[in-house]
Amino acid sequence: MLTESSGRSMAGIPWLVVDVLLWIVNILMYVFGILLGNLLLLILAGVVTLALIFLSVSFYMVQPNQAAVLLLFGDYRGTDRTPGLRIANPLYLKKKVSLRVRNFTTQTSKVNDANGNPIEIAAVVVWRVTDTARAKFGVDDFVNYVHTQSESAVRQLARSYPYDNFDDDKVTTLIHDTSEINEGLLVELQERADAAGVEVLEARITDLAYAPEIAEAMLRRQQAAAIVAARAKIVEGAVLMVREAIEALEEGSGDDDAIPLDSDRKATFAANLMTVIASDQPTNPVVNVGTLSR
Repeated sequence: MLTESSGRSMAGIPWLVVDVLLWIVNILMYVFGILLGNLLLLILAGVVTLALIFLSVSFYMVQPNQAAVLLLFGDYRGTDRTPGLRIANPLYLKKKVSLRVRNFTTQTSKVNDANGNPIEIAAVVVWRVTDTARAKFGVDDFVNYVHTQSESAVRQLARSYPYDNFDDDKVTTLIHDTSEINEGLLVELQERADAAGVEVLEARITDLAYAPEIAEAMLRRQQAAAIVAARAKIVEGAVLMVREAIEALEEGSGDDDAIPLDSDRKATFAANLMTVIASDQPTNPVVNVGTLSR
């Protein structure tokens, strides 16, 4: 595959000064040739004019973060990355390529994730040209190539992972494992962009959501899963609090204030305390003014 090489060129400012001086001398040659009627001087002035025309068309400008690809009759002769006024073979064809950092956002695409659920996804891609030869001759249009391959990579990524997983926390998902997903997208894009001489600096998922037709159902499922998880946490804490309360009552601060409880009373106490702690609504206590057995 064709790769970038350094092209032969020179600084243009010194040659520009020479070019201006030679044009002045050339004009004087025409003036004196006409005044003196010297045909040989006029012919020499014409030859110098042709040479100066070739010299003048040899100049070209390279801006910062820009490169000039040099071609001679369709043959690649190197790349000039030096900014400023440059001069090279007048027969060279100079094609400019921007080396600046570029970015774009892919179109929001509707695809099915690994579980078959329709989702909408988009990503932002930051890239720049690093090999001008591949960018110009490796693909037909490197800008369009990067855009098309980015769309394809985002779709492929969405098909490889589930949007969310409610049953297994160890499964990599699009919504929870963003760092891993973005890193995978970057690697996938770089593999595709190498053919165009492009370096992908950053790739991040920007838009990610269920498709409208299932969004409401999935939202209810997420809410239910969150409620179940919260309930499990509350029950876990309540069990720990009840156990500690029973142990504290039975042990007391000494032998005099210890409150021994049999199995039935422990069960009753635990049930009442669990109701108070785990209930959604405020509980209304019932005060027992009799004995514990009544």
